[in-house]
Amino acid sequence: MAVVESEFGEWPLKRLMTEVVGTGTKSAEDMTREQASEAMRRILAGEPDHTTLGAFWLANRWKHNNAEELAAYADVMAEHVEYAEPDADPVDCGANYDGKGTTAILGVAAGVVAAAAGTPVVVHSGDRVPTQKQDAYKHVLDELGVRTELDPEESADMVDDTGFGFYYQPRFNPAIHALWERRDNMGVRTFVNTIETIANPANASVHLGSFYHLAFAKKMVNTFEASEHHDLDRVLMFQGMEGYDDIRPGYTKVAEWTTGDDGETTFDDFDIETAEYGMDFEYDDLGVDEDDVAGDSAEITEAVLAGEREDRFADAVALNAALRIYAREDAETIDEGLEMARETIASGDAEAVLEDLRDF
Repeated sequence: MAVVESEFGEWPLKRLMTEVVGTGTKSAEDMTREQASEAMRRILAGEPDHTTLGAFWLANRWKHNNAEELAAYADVMAEHVEYAEPDADPVDCGANYDGKGTTAILGVAAGVVAAAAGTPVVVHSGDRVPTQKQDAYKHVLDELGVRTELDPEESADMVDDTGFGFYYQPRFNPAIHALWERRDNMGVRTFVNTIETIANPANASVHLGSFYHLAFAKKMVNTFEASEHHDLDRVLMFQGMEGYDDIRPGYTKVAEWTTGDDGETTFDDFDIETAEYGMDFEYDDLGVDEDDVAGDSAEITEAVLAGEREDRFADAVALNAALRIYAREDAETIDEGLEMARETIASGDAEAVLEDLRDF
């Protein structure tokens, strides 16, 4: 095929489809880092024809992106992100932006508890992101009366002032937000749904995320390792409810990646029985009204932080807070983190952080 010359390079998406990724599920090949980087630059510049872009996204979904491709996509995205680092080094919580539809969103409550216990936490999301377009972090905070449509520097100040911070995708990652309509017309998730969760707008050194299968957690760790932008010390991922960063009740797998002082990395996985940590109930017990996930989640958050609930939701919030505390190594064990979380709720410190957020 003749070389294609352009301001981007030699690999327009149509050529990548014809020669590399679009030939079929068995014959498709992986892209080089250079090819994937060029593809992402073209996408963010709005260069591809809409039909070609949709075909490219779908071909990537069928083929399954490897870590090198995801790292290339993420690094190009990072060129467009407006980073704002707080003085604190928080835990970056990157839940699926397209939200939850049946169970409570516990990450706000868990993050606030962790923050009150001395572990700063950052969360980030968009607003009704495709494909599910369901409730996410932003919508719970809106229901709680916390400002969410913040510029990145304001988000960093929120972290330093309260211990908990929210970063709003349209403000810190406008290039990805600009793809909303194209993503919505796809009807299925694309690799953009994956990389937006690791934007890490606060440049935190610890990332907490979720997975359906352990193989995905390993792929995400390999993505961080292959990234030329990210420089993380620790990654903690677990089997989350609805793909979100709320740990599911029952027998749960946890993946842990750490960089040692000598620069050597380790990847381990272990199982926890959540009943041993107070979550002795079933998945459906954390369900809420499907027509008002954000509203119900906000009410649960208020009641748990005020110490007015000592039920399954309080247990789930405490355990999720413990994992955030453990992720940053502010507790040596999950048990120790759980004790810190429960003491923080009982003392009223967690409720005070929520009030600080409302006043910010």
